[in-house]
Formats: sequence, structure tokens, C-alpha cells
Amino acid sequence: MTTPQQPELARNQRSPVSAPAAKVKAGTDLPSDKGDVGPIPEENRPGHHPPVDQDKPSGPPRLPRRHHRFAFRRDPVLAWASLPLGVTQANAFVDVDDDRLLIRFGPWTLTTPMSNVIGADRTGPYRWWKVGGPPRVSFRDFGITFATTAAGGVCLRFRESVPGVLPVVSLRHPAATVTVEDPEELVRFVEHTASA
Repeated sequence: MTTPQQPELARNQRSPVSAPAAKVKAGTDLPSDKGDVGPIPEENRPGHHPPVDQDKPSGPPRLPRRHHRFAFRRDPVLAWASLPLGVTQANAFVDVDDDRLLIRFGPWTLTTPMSNVIGADRTGPYRWWKVGGPPRVSFRDFGITFATTAAGGVCLRFRESVPGVLPVVSLRHPAATVTVEDPEELVRFVEHTASA
């Protein structure tokens, strides 16, 4: 008879397991130098399932963070009117994500948490002399307009008024109008964030 490659397996198949073997002893683990180590804990027994899976996330799934930068739509004449004030295509934009709204218009900025933005509406067209040049403030409701076109834009309404003309001025604005290239997409972005 040939010698098996795994003699232990072959021996175990031929001989019965002896009574003092560690696996036969009910409720005991492998023996140590000083004897048995005690009963097997319930959570280590086959078939046990913990009440909470530690490797699985708890709570709702995290959605990917949304972010979008909207460029301003630029009519040549109105864009030239704001150029001496430092408003260029590179530094005039609306930057939004799930947490924050930032309007940058040359040296002017307006920022607020998205939780403060309660709505967005399409507006316009405007009279060119009311929107050309620097940001314009309405004396009726103190809303602020950042515009590089008279064709139309988006009015963003705030829960609490925010500063936006100059850092040293304490005037606060309940709304801001921006003339971005894709006004419909900005409205959708704000409405999705407001409903979430």
C-alpha cells in the first residue's frame, strides 16, 4: 500500500475520534497546557449572528455632494460697463453646492448657507440702465442685482437678509438677482436643495 500524501487525513478517516478529543467535549475550546480553557462563548458558536453588523453602514445612504458653478451671461455693452469696476468673466460667477451659495461679481461677494435660500424665480427682462455697471440695490425692498445682461436672470430669496454690497456697509438684502448663463438649471438646483 502506498503512503498517502496527507497522512493525518488518512489516519483520521481510518480511526474513530477518541472521547477525550477537544472537539468532542461539549462546550469546551481547544485544551491548553493547564487543561481546558472553558466554555465557548455563545457569540463564537456556529450559526450565531450579531444584532448589528459592524461592517454595514447605518442610516440612509449618503448621496454624492452636488456642486455647480454658473457663469454670468455677458451682453457686450453691459459687460463693458462693469469691466472698469473689475468685473471680468473669470471673477463673475455663482458657485453653489449642497451647503453654500457664493455670488462673486468682481470685488463684490455675497455668501450664505443654502439653508438660508428659500426660493429661486426667473425674472426679467430688465431695463439696461437699471442693471448695468456695479451691483444695484433696489430702494423698494433692498434686493441686490448682479447683472451683465438685461435679458433676464434668477432672483434668489433668503430666509434671513444677508450683506452683499460692501463689507463696511451694514445694508442687508432679502434677495439677490443674478444673470447667469443657465438660469433654469440654477432654479432646479435651488429647488432640489430646498426640498431635500
